[in-house]
Amino acid sequence: MILFPAIDLKDGKAVRLYKGDFTTAHQVADDPLATAKAFYDAGARHIHMVDLDGARSGARQNGAIVQAVAQNSGLKVELGGGIRSMADLEEVFALGVWRCVIGSAAVSHPEFVKEAVAKYGERIAVGIDAMDGIVKTAGWEQSSGLNYLDFAKSMEAIGVRTIIFTDIATDGMLSGPSFDRLAALQEAVSCQIVASGGVASNGDLSQLNAMNLYGAIIGKAYYAGTVDLAQAVKEAGEQC
Repeated sequence: MILFPAIDLKDGKAVRLYKGDFTTAHQVADDPLATAKAFYDAGARHIHMVDLDGARSGARQNGAIVQAVAQNSGLKVELGGGIRSMADLEEVFALGVWRCVIGSAAVSHPEFVKEAVAKYGERIAVGIDAMDGIVKTAGWEQSSGLNYLDFAKSMEAIGVRTIIFTDIATDGMLSGPSFDRLAALQEAVSCQIVASGGVASNGDLSQLNAMNLYGAIIGKAYYAGTVDLAQAVKEAGEQC
């Protein structure tokens, strides 16, 4: 299982939110690049980054930090937040990003996802963020009314190979992932599934690994010290 320690960026700072609520943003690290290098030193070879400013407004503001991490950390950067057009993808890939995550735009403009997958293949992932099984958009502030399983199937049908699933109710809460919804998603589609939200311990990661998921994102648990990243890497296996 691939581990994706995470850095969420807002106003140039590494922050965490509770359940996606922007009013709860609090800084968790002084230097995003130094944090990324610590991930590498622990054995991680990938990083999940989110431009929260972009996710909310569509205007990405943290490109310089993303580029610094992509060029200087040794990690493969997976980036989401405000990616809503082919021009956005070109701009982000030019920063050195390895894989882009399309979120809100996948709901409003599925034809964009289809075009992106046709051009970039597995360098495109779709982020499905759900509350009570219903997909949310615009930084989790708007409801789409779509069931997450139905939406996942529609994304698979247009060629998406990687889905990052976040159960918003668990995000930043250190309460454990939504294992049941992840299992249902894994059964519904053949895509690579990355679990996001709720990871609180190495035990949680072991359980996700036992489900044969493709990947898991580690956010608040790393900063809170409740996950030993180096140990998690050893248990998860090769991280190439």
